[in-house]
Amino acid sequence: MANEELNAQELAEIERKFDPETAFRPTGKNIAIVISTILVAMSIYHFYASGFGTIRELLHRGIHLSFVLGLTFLLFSFKRAKTTDLPPNSWYRISGIPLHDIGLAILAVIVSLYLPLLPAEIVAQRVGNPAEIDIFMGTGLLLLTLEASRRAVGPTLTIIGIIFILFALFGPYAPGALKHGGSSWLGLINHLYMTNQGIYGIAIGVMAQYVFLFILFGVLATRIGLGQLFIDMAMVIAGRHAGGPAKVAIFSSAFMGTISGSSIANTVTTGALTIPAMKRVGYPSHFAGAVEATSSTGGQITPPILGAAAFIMVEYLEIPLRDILAAALFPALLHYFGIFIMVHLEAKKLGLRGLSADELPKAAVVLKQHWLSIIPLIILVYFILSGRTPDFAAVYGIIACVVVGFLNPVNRLTFRDLWLGLSIGAKSTVAVGAAAAMVGIVVGVVTLTGVGFRLGYVVVSTANDIGVVLSDIWPLSYFTLTQWALFCSLVLIAIACIIMGAGIPTTATYIILVAVAAPALAQLQVEPLVAHFFVFYYGVLADITPPVALAAYAAAGIAGANPFKTGNTAFRLGIAKALVPFVFVYSPALLLVTDGFTWAAFSITLAGAMMGIAGLGIAFSGYFLTHLRTWERWWIGIVSFLFIAPGLTTMFIALALMLPIFILQFKNRPRVPDA
Repeated sequence: MANEELNAQELAEIERKFDPETAFRPTGKNIAIVISTILVAMSIYHFYASGFGTIRELLHRGIHLSFVLGLTFLLFSFKRAKTTDLPPNSWYRISGIPLHDIGLAILAVIVSLYLPLLPAEIVAQRVGNPAEIDIFMGTGLLLLTLEASRRAVGPTLTIIGIIFILFALFGPYAPGALKHGGSSWLGLINHLYMTNQGIYGIAIGVMAQYVFLFILFGVLATRIGLGQLFIDMAMVIAGRHAGGPAKVAIFSSAFMGTISGSSIANTVTTGALTIPAMKRVGYPSHFAGAVEATSSTGGQITPPILGAAAFIMVEYLEIPLRDILAAALFPALLHYFGIFIMVHLEAKKLGLRGLSADELPKAAVVLKQHWLSIIPLIILVYFILSGRTPDFAAVYGIIACVVVGFLNPVNRLTFRDLWLGLSIGAKSTVAVGAAAAMVGIVVGVVTLTGVGFRLGYVVVSTANDIGVVLSDIWPLSYFTLTQWALFCSLVLIAIACIIMGAGIPTTATYIILVAVAAPALAQLQVEPLVAHFFVFYYGVLADITPPVALAAYAAAGIAGANPFKTGNTAFRLGIAKALVPFVFVYSPALLLVTDGFTWAAFSITLAGAMMGIAGLGIAFSGYFLTHLRTWERWWIGIVSFLFIAPGLTTMFIALALMLPIFILQFKNRPRVPDA
């Protein structure tokens, strides 16, 4: 690419190309004002409802869903918009939006609000015996949800939803353990529409109550300068060291991850600065893009914002958000530790420099200009840790953003900025809201048919069959059949998560897979929190796993690199994220808040995980003190997996097996010539 620095328009084009959630249709000025007003109204409503209102649950979910579905048909075209050019006006198109899409938007609002606006006692009477109008409205909502999901997040999730609907209707014809009695259309609509087990279920409820506010907080926090503070401080901390820009990418993405749960948005935001800088100091284009993509996917696992899946986890497990944040802390740090090890070794192998003093910002200047912007994040974290509900913390975090924004002389917030922030924040939630409604259909079918337990049985049975074969092979017979069954179940679930996560949002992946994984892992005595985190982590990993590594492809677009090569490198750099879930299954102490936690078990687990991740980093990099030979890389890589089940015995065995390689490395290291 001739010009390394991309302008804002080019970056926006890259984001919309690889992230279907941002591929909004171009519109004329007048209709854009109308849509912006609706988006701001959506933000104001959610802020009021969560902070000060007392709106009954079903009505709140219905209002949220009406905003989401109505805006989906206004913001996303029938075919994905490939350009920002406004289509020519015609009799059936108003400022770029066809009349039938406006009609669908109005219809979506009507069917979303019909049931929630009915008196609660009437709804209760009709559950199990819906009226004809209920069936009509429910069918309309089901079809509109399928189409809204297809437009907002792509066809994959919609196809999965259709398969589940067909499975519910034609259960008697399903094979083997999946066979069930089947459901009529009336029974299906009753379950998906009239109860809180379907479209109006937990997924859309969490979006309405928590996720919307946290996304809005992230947008406003970025607008008042918190994102710039994070990037500048990352430059100050890591920029001067060997391969400095790559380490800046790690720190800046980790910091940005505290206020944003979007892998692709993080990639584009921080990658615009770090990727060209990495290329300038000598990193190959594909490696520069991979570092940024892998670091940015950590945003969804980095407290305190995490991704939307974390709030679903709060509802499923019925535990405080602060426990989820505590459990997420050290796995997230291990993810970044793994990337840091590989980046450092790559810099040493290539002999790369850091940034010079005149290329780096001054810490005193950065803090003087931006220190006020950290206050909203401190307030948010304080309220969460003090035991307040997530929505309470988010509301006061948003208030703090507005107050700081109006008072801060450097990044002063104007009323126009506030309007744009409220509009962009709501706009950022539309696609994930449509996905949540779609997932409600899938989860509804799971609860209606009991397929979750059936699939769990299939997973465990298959893992047992594989374990029988492996336990008869020496030296694999050292491990018991139960141990092999657990390991094989984890591998099968991990593969399923990665495949399901190919091209659909992490939250949707998490909700669907937890319906399968939770029953399967429960049969193997895995704690619920551990099972949920396992699925969560592998769903996030899909963003950097080819062939559909969307974050890596977005980074490749910025770097001007081969997308598939960038994706492969990103997966290699993110190998720690693939290893850590196995570690906390075998030693739940890493999650801090699990049953039977002890500091001794935690310390051994953390030390073992760090050694295992470092070993894998050395093996994949092919360098430690000097270049490794092929057999040395394989040896260290294989031995590193002994740290998956942490313990002092396996730790010492692994270190003893690695010691000869390290001795050879020390003997063969490059000598510094005498002066």
